[in-house]
Amino acid sequence: MTARIPVLDPQSAPAGSQVALAQIHGAFGVVPKMFRAVSNSPAALQSMWGAFGALGGGVIPAKLGEQIAVAVADRNRCEYCLAAHTALGRKAGASADEMTAAQGGQSNDPKTAAALAFALQLVESRGQSSDADVARLREVGFNDEEIVEIVAHVALNLFTNYINVAFAVPVDFPQVKLTAR
Repeated sequence: MTARIPVLDPQSAPAGSQVALAQIHGAFGVVPKMFRAVSNSPAALQSMWGAFGALGGGVIPAKLGEQIAVAVADRNRCEYCLAAHTALGRKAGASADEMTAAQGGQSNDPKTAAALAFALQLVESRGQSSDADVARLREVGFNDEEIVEIVAHVALNLFTNYINVAFAVPVDFPQVKLTAR
């Protein structure tokens, strides 16, 4: 399948995208196709890359962020993000089994399991949550800063999922099979 919008070569991207693309290349050694597609809009690219940078410096560990990402990607049927975040999760220290479990919203760790359940509940309910939903996170040890970051990770992953699914961005990471639904 061909992407529905141009997956630009970094050299031909708009001038306003060049700084972010150079930073992305520095971080990955290449510019993944998702960022090349988003580079059609310098504002969208700066928003996306800035959010990745900000959350990367947050209090949620990278491993948990990647587990949230694969759970959200699988729920949204985003093959690109599932593949990318599975690879990034492994790089962040998660085992293959942990990433497969996270894809289905599961974890043997109660704190991670609660975060994944909350993330998927947000996706399913379009952001609606209750006092009890937030209380469950506090019961397993999440503080307010971490709870807000869980929501931010979900929101960023919805953005990336929608980009990749809406525009049929070709996957340039090792493929991971979506769960059956």
